[in-house]
Amino acid sequence: MDIKSEGSKGAAVDGIKTGFKVTVTKNGPYLVSDSLPLKKEIIVADEDGESVSWQDGEKYPDQEQYALCSCGKSGNKPFCDGTHAEIGYQGAETAARTPHQEQASVFDGPELVLNDVQELCAAARFCHPNGGTWKLTRRSDDPEAKKQAIQETGDCPSGRLVIRDKKTGRPIEPAFEPSISLIEDPPEKASGPIWLQGNIPLESSDGTSYETRNRVTLCRCGGSGNKPFCDGTHCLNGFDDGDKSLR
Repeated sequence: MDIKSEGSKGAAVDGIKTGFKVTVTKNGPYLVSDSLPLKKEIIVADEDGESVSWQDGEKYPDQEQYALCSCGKSGNKPFCDGTHAEIGYQGAETAARTPHQEQASVFDGPELVLNDVQELCAAARFCHPNGGTWKLTRRSDDPEAKKQAIQETGDCPSGRLVIRDKKTGRPIEPAFEPSISLIEDPPEKASGPIWLQGNIPLESSDGTSYETRNRVTLCRCGGSGNKPFCDGTHCLNGFDDGDKSLR
Protein backbone atom coordinates (compact mmCIF):
# COMPACT_ATOMS: atom_id res chain seq x y z
CA MET A 1 0.00 0.00 0.00
CA ASP A 2 1.33 3.39 -0.98
CA ILE A 3 1.56 5.79 1.95
CA LYS A 4 1.57 9.55 1.82
CA SER A 5 1.57 12.41 4.28
CA GLU A 6 -1.91 13.85 4.04
CA GLY A 7 -2.63 17.53 4.37
CA SER A 8 -6.00 19.14 3.68
CA LYS A 9 -9.15 16.99 3.60
CA GLY A 10 -10.44 17.12 0.05
CA ALA A 11 -10.34 14.83 -2.94
CA ALA A 12 -6.67 14.01 -2.52
CA VAL A 13 -5.73 12.60 -5.92
CA ASP A 14 -4.75 15.01 -8.70
CA GLY A 15 -6.73 14.68 -11.90
CA ILE A 16 -9.77 13.03 -10.29
CA LYS A 17 -13.05 14.89 -10.60
CA THR A 18 -14.55 16.03 -7.31
CA GLY A 19 -18.32 16.06 -7.83
CA PHE A 20 -18.83 12.67 -6.22
CA LYS A 21 -20.49 12.09 -2.85
CA VAL A 22 -22.43 9.54 -0.84
CA THR A 23 -25.75 10.55 0.70
CA VAL A 24 -27.42 8.76 3.60
CA THR A 25 -31.19 8.62 3.08
CA LYS A 26 -33.67 8.49 5.96
CA ASN A 27 -34.25 4.84 6.86
CA GLY A 28 -33.08 3.92 3.38
CA PRO A 29 -30.07 3.29 1.14
CA TYR A 30 -26.86 5.16 0.53
CA LEU A 31 -27.05 7.10 -2.72
CA VAL A 32 -23.79 7.19 -4.67
CA SER A 33 -23.17 9.77 -7.37
CA ASP A 34 -20.69 10.61 -10.11
CA SER A 35 -19.56 7.14 -11.20
CA LEU A 36 -17.60 6.15 -8.11
CA PRO A 37 -15.96 2.75 -8.75
CA LEU A 38 -17.41 -0.16 -6.74
CA LYS A 39 -15.52 -3.33 -5.90
CA LYS A 40 -15.03 -5.94 -3.19
CA GLU A 41 -11.99 -6.30 -0.95
CA ILE A 42 -11.33 -9.39 1.13
CA ILE A 43 -9.53 -9.56 4.47
CA VAL A 44 -6.63 -12.04 4.43
CA ALA A 45 -5.49 -13.56 7.71
CA ASP A 46 -2.27 -15.34 8.64
CA GLU A 47 -2.02 -18.79 10.21
CA ASP A 48 -2.72 -17.24 13.62
CA GLY A 49 -5.95 -15.72 12.37
CA GLU A 50 -4.66 -12.14 12.44
CA SER A 51 -5.59 -9.76 9.62
CA VAL A 52 -2.48 -9.02 7.55
CA SER A 53 -3.47 -7.90 4.04
CA TRP A 54 -6.21 -7.09 1.56
CA GLN A 55 -7.11 -9.18 -1.50
CA ASP A 56 -8.94 -7.73 -4.50
CA GLY A 57 -12.38 -9.17 -5.10
CA GLU A 58 -15.16 -8.65 -7.63
CA LYS A 59 -15.30 -5.36 -9.52
CA TYR A 60 -18.76 -4.12 -10.42
CA PRO A 61 -19.63 -2.48 -13.75
CA ASP A 62 -19.41 1.30 -13.64
CA GLN A 63 -22.64 3.18 -13.01
CA GLU A 64 -23.13 6.93 -12.93
CA GLN A 65 -25.43 6.63 -9.91
CA TYR A 66 -26.47 3.72 -7.70
CA ALA A 67 -28.08 2.97 -4.32
CA LEU A 68 -26.39 0.65 -1.82
CA CYS A 69 -28.46 -1.33 0.69
CA SER A 70 -28.10 -0.20 4.32
CA CYS A 71 -30.71 -2.43 5.99
CA GLY A 72 -29.00 -5.72 5.09
CA LYS A 73 -32.21 -7.28 3.73
CA SER A 74 -32.14 -6.47 0.02
CA GLY A 75 -32.60 -9.39 -2.35
CA ASN A 76 -30.22 -7.69 -4.77
CA LYS A 77 -27.23 -7.00 -2.50
CA PRO A 78 -25.21 -4.84 -2.49
CA PHE A 79 -27.84 -2.71 -4.22
CA CYS A 80 -31.10 -1.51 -2.70
CA ASP A 81 -34.32 -3.16 -3.93
CA GLY A 82 -36.77 -1.25 -1.71
CA THR A 83 -36.97 -3.88 1.05
CA HIS A 84 -36.21 -1.23 3.71
CA ALA A 85 -39.65 0.28 3.09
CA GLU A 86 -41.42 -3.10 3.21
CA ILE A 87 -39.90 -4.06 6.57
CA GLY A 88 -40.09 -0.61 8.16
CA TYR A 89 -36.34 -0.38 8.61
CA GLN A 90 -35.24 2.14 11.24
CA GLY A 91 -31.83 3.49 10.35
CA ALA A 92 -31.62 6.62 12.47
CA GLU A 93 -28.19 8.25 12.39
CA THR A 94 -26.70 8.35 15.89
CA ALA A 95 -22.99 8.92 15.20
CA ALA A 96 -21.22 11.98 16.59
CA ARG A 97 -20.52 14.84 14.18
CA THR A 98 -17.42 15.98 16.08
CA PRO A 99 -14.21 15.89 14.00
CA HIS A 100 -12.07 12.79 14.49
CA GLN A 101 -9.16 14.63 16.07
CA GLU A 102 -11.42 16.19 18.71
CA GLN A 103 -12.93 12.81 19.65
CA ALA A 104 -9.70 10.85 19.67
CA SER A 105 -7.74 9.39 22.54
CA VAL A 106 -4.05 10.14 21.97
CA PHE A 107 -1.22 7.61 22.27
CA ASP A 108 2.19 9.24 22.23
CA GLY A 109 5.36 7.66 20.87
CA PRO A 110 8.88 8.93 20.23
CA GLU A 111 8.33 9.51 16.47
CA LEU A 112 4.62 8.84 15.93
CA VAL A 113 1.37 9.88 17.60
CA LEU A 114 -1.72 7.68 17.32
CA ASN A 115 -5.26 9.10 17.42
CA ASP A 116 -7.92 6.53 18.29
CA VAL A 117 -11.73 6.90 18.14
CA GLN A 118 -12.91 3.52 19.41
CA GLU A 119 -16.56 4.14 18.48
CA LEU A 120 -15.58 3.90 14.80
CA CYS A 121 -14.09 0.41 15.07
CA ALA A 122 -15.29 -1.87 12.25
CA ALA A 123 -13.66 -4.99 13.74
CA ALA A 124 -11.26 -5.55 10.83
CA ARG A 125 -8.44 -6.41 13.29
CA PHE A 126 -5.46 -5.07 11.32
CA CYS A 127 -4.34 -3.36 14.54
CA HIS A 128 -3.68 -6.69 16.30
CA PRO A 129 -0.43 -8.11 14.79
CA ASN A 130 3.07 -7.44 16.16
CA GLY A 131 1.81 -6.60 19.63
CA GLY A 132 -0.77 -4.11 18.41
CA THR A 133 -0.62 -0.66 16.82
CA TRP A 134 -0.62 1.12 20.18
CA LYS A 135 2.49 -0.75 21.38
CA LEU A 136 4.21 -0.23 18.04
CA THR A 137 3.54 3.52 18.24
CA ARG A 138 5.22 3.67 21.65
CA ARG A 139 8.22 1.92 20.07
CA SER A 140 8.33 4.13 16.98
CA ASP A 141 11.97 5.09 17.50
CA ASP A 142 12.62 1.55 16.18
CA PRO A 143 12.43 1.73 12.34
CA GLU A 144 10.66 -1.62 11.96
CA ALA A 145 8.10 -0.85 14.67
CA LYS A 146 7.46 2.54 13.07
CA LYS A 147 6.94 0.94 9.65
CA GLN A 148 4.55 -1.65 11.08
CA ALA A 149 2.55 0.97 12.99
CA ILE A 150 2.07 3.04 9.83
CA GLN A 151 1.09 -0.03 7.79
CA GLU A 152 -1.40 -1.33 10.35
CA THR A 153 -3.02 2.07 10.74
CA GLY A 154 -3.35 2.53 6.99
CA ASP A 155 -4.96 -0.91 6.66
CA CYS A 156 -7.65 0.05 9.22
CA PRO A 157 -10.62 0.63 6.89
CA SER A 158 -12.79 2.61 9.28
CA GLY A 159 -10.28 5.35 10.01
CA ARG A 160 -10.69 4.63 13.72
CA LEU A 161 -6.91 4.90 13.90
CA VAL A 162 -5.00 7.83 12.45
CA ILE A 163 -1.25 8.03 12.85
CA ARG A 164 0.69 11.28 12.72
CA ASP A 165 4.29 12.29 12.32
CA LYS A 166 5.24 13.65 15.72
CA LYS A 167 7.47 16.44 14.38
CA THR A 168 5.00 17.86 11.87
CA GLY A 169 1.68 16.72 13.31
CA ARG A 170 0.58 15.67 9.82
CA PRO A 171 -1.36 12.42 9.35
CA ILE A 172 0.29 9.65 7.35
CA GLU A 173 -2.39 8.16 5.12
CA PRO A 174 -2.75 5.60 2.32
CA ALA A 175 -2.87 7.20 -1.14
CA PHE A 176 -6.37 6.10 -2.13
CA GLU A 177 -8.16 7.16 -5.27
CA PRO A 178 -11.84 7.86 -4.57
CA SER A 179 -13.69 4.54 -4.70
CA ILE A 180 -16.01 2.30 -2.71
CA SER A 181 -15.27 -1.21 -1.51
CA LEU A 182 -17.50 -3.86 0.01
CA ILE A 183 -15.51 -5.66 2.69
CA GLU A 184 -15.66 -9.44 2.99
CA ASP A 185 -14.25 -11.10 6.13
CA PRO A 186 -13.77 -14.86 5.62
CA PRO A 187 -11.95 -15.35 8.97
CA GLU A 188 -15.13 -14.12 10.73
CA LYS A 189 -17.42 -15.74 8.14
CA ALA A 190 -19.14 -12.40 7.69
CA SER A 191 -19.65 -9.69 5.10
CA GLY A 192 -18.31 -6.42 6.42
CA PRO A 193 -19.11 -2.75 5.86
CA ILE A 194 -19.07 -0.38 2.91
CA TRP A 195 -15.61 1.20 2.75
CA LEU A 196 -15.35 4.74 1.42
CA GLN A 197 -11.82 5.49 0.26
CA GLY A 198 -10.14 8.69 -0.87
CA ASN A 199 -11.92 11.57 0.88
CA ILE A 200 -15.43 10.96 -0.43
CA PRO A 201 -17.89 13.52 0.98
CA LEU A 202 -20.61 11.93 3.13
CA GLU A 203 -23.91 13.77 3.51
CA SER A 204 -26.45 13.06 6.24
CA SER A 205 -30.13 12.52 5.59
CA ASP A 206 -30.74 15.92 7.19
CA GLY A 207 -28.61 17.64 4.54
CA THR A 208 -25.58 18.35 6.71
CA SER A 209 -22.16 16.84 6.08
CA TYR A 210 -19.97 14.54 8.10
CA GLU A 211 -16.25 15.24 8.27
CA THR A 212 -14.69 14.23 4.94
CA ARG A 213 -12.04 11.60 5.64
CA ASN A 214 -9.72 9.34 3.68
CA ARG A 215 -11.09 6.15 5.29
CA VAL A 216 -14.70 5.61 6.43
CA THR A 217 -16.83 2.48 6.86
CA LEU A 218 -20.63 2.50 6.63
CA CYS A 219 -22.95 -0.13 8.10
CA ARG A 220 -24.58 -2.44 5.56
CA CYS A 221 -25.94 -5.16 7.88
CA GLY A 222 -28.48 -2.81 9.47
CA GLY A 223 -27.35 -3.57 13.01
CA SER A 224 -24.81 -0.89 13.92
CA GLY A 225 -25.44 1.19 17.01
CA ASN A 226 -23.38 4.03 15.52
CA LYS A 227 -25.13 4.60 12.20
CA PRO A 228 -24.30 5.44 9.53
CA PHE A 229 -20.89 4.08 10.53
CA CYS A 230 -20.03 0.43 11.09
CA ASP A 231 -19.43 -0.72 14.68
CA GLY A 232 -18.52 -4.34 13.96
CA THR A 233 -22.02 -5.76 14.54
CA HIS A 234 -21.79 -7.72 11.27
CA CYS A 235 -19.36 -10.09 13.02
CA LEU A 236 -21.91 -10.74 15.78
CA ASN A 237 -24.94 -11.23 13.55
CA GLY A 238 -23.05 -13.16 10.85
CA PHE A 239 -24.17 -10.87 8.04
CA ASP A 240 -23.69 -12.64 4.70
CA ASP A 241 -24.31 -10.98 1.33
CA GLY A 242 -23.75 -14.27 -0.47
CA ASP A 243 -20.12 -13.67 -1.42
CA LYS A 244 -18.33 -16.83 -2.51
CA SER A 245 -15.23 -15.94 -0.44
CA LEU A 246 -17.21 -16.82 2.72
CA ARG A 247 -17.91 -20.37 1.57
